[in-house]
Amino acid sequence: MQQKKEQQQGKVTGGFCLDCGAEHAFHEGDARTHCLELMRLLGQEKRIDLQAQRGQADPRLSTASLFGEARGKMFGVLVCRDTIGNKQILRAFSGQYNGLWEMAGWAPPLFNIKAYTSIYADIEPRIKQLGRMLHTADRLSSQWRELTQQRRQLSQQWMRDIHALYTLTNFRGQQRPLAEAFAGSGGIPTGTGDCCAPKLFNQAVKENLTPLGLAEFYWGRENASQTRQHGRFYPSCTSKCAPILGFMLCGLGAVTK
Repeated sequence: MQQKKEQQQGKVTGGFCLDCGAEHAFHEGDARTHCLELMRLLGQEKRIDLQAQRGQADPRLSTASLFGEARGKMFGVLVCRDTIGNKQILRAFSGQYNGLWEMAGWAPPLFNIKAYTSIYADIEPRIKQLGRMLHTADRLSSQWRELTQQRRQLSQQWMRDIHALYTLTNFRGQQRPLAEAFAGSGGIPTGTGDCCAPKLFNQAVKENLTPLGLAEFYWGRENASQTRQHGRFYPSCTSKCAPILGFMLCGLGAVTK
């Protein structure tokens, strides 16, 4: 019943743009049809490297992990029109896939992967070391409190350094760092910019495509909070996507008119 209601309403994504002071929205269009085709392929091939021949498939890109302890993942499809009027279909998965950020046939992340890896390699071992020291320290000691503070500060610095790598571009050709475009309250949540919708709109801008419709679905074992079920459609999230999609969608109305 809920699925039918969602289909009738046509989910809208979007958000408030700090640059122009307006709310921008985007509709589903006929993207759901293309999502259903992607679901069929995922179910049939049981892998996401759909451009590879079966004998050359990468074991890391099997969908088996989505039904195990790691649980499922969001996938999205953006229907676009190119400069000569042809329809183009873009696909994305949320976050990483078994440690991989980029692969053929899927929208890339919004940052430089080498720079991201460099920051990760520098800070992650230090955070782990502090974690090991905390494990052996007395929780009532001043050393434990000091180590906890050090790890918190290092984690916060890590997030600031990572967020600084993200550059958002909208359909007016404007660019903003993630921190400047984010229109939410409080701090920027971990994973902001890594969901399907931001990846897809970013790719569309970079390839000079005009988006026509977006749909996103969950594939795999139900998530731990039981808010995502296999094969169901969902709108873009309100905590991480809405605060940046307002900026990313700015100017699209002028393009599509």
